[in-house]
Amino acid sequence: MKTIITFGTFDVFHIGHLRILERAGQLGERLIVGVSSDALNMQKKGRMPVYNQNDRMGIVAGLKCVDSVFLEESLEKKADYIRQFNADTLVMGDDWAGRFDSLSYLCEVIYFPRTPSISTTSIIEVITYQYQNL
Repeated sequence: MKTIITFGTFDVFHIGHLRILERAGQLGERLIVGVSSDALNMQKKGRMPVYNQNDRMGIVAGLKCVDSVFLEESLEKKADYIRQFNADTLVMGDDWAGRFDSLSYLCEVIYFPRTPSISTTSIIEVITYQYQNL
């Protein structure tokens, strides 16, 4: 059974998140998703997520293309997670292109293009702007 692993924050879940997860799931028989902890998100992005880690994990776990979800606590533990889940392929968005090539000794590494003009940050900015201009 071919196992695919991917990671993300998946905050303010949108169509871009769904598309990358569906595409990743099509590469194998089992899709494992690491959802960034609140603390890791703060470290990576300098802000707390809109939805807490338990809610984000619940949203991702509810997708039919996802077989299992776990809490990602460190970017530096990717190799450990790949080993733990015996993953054959790591899928990441192309905003991380090249960053995880060093893991190719453990599994295939693929970078998918992000959905153009869609990001959680841009959605938050639009909501904030609209709220401030009521």
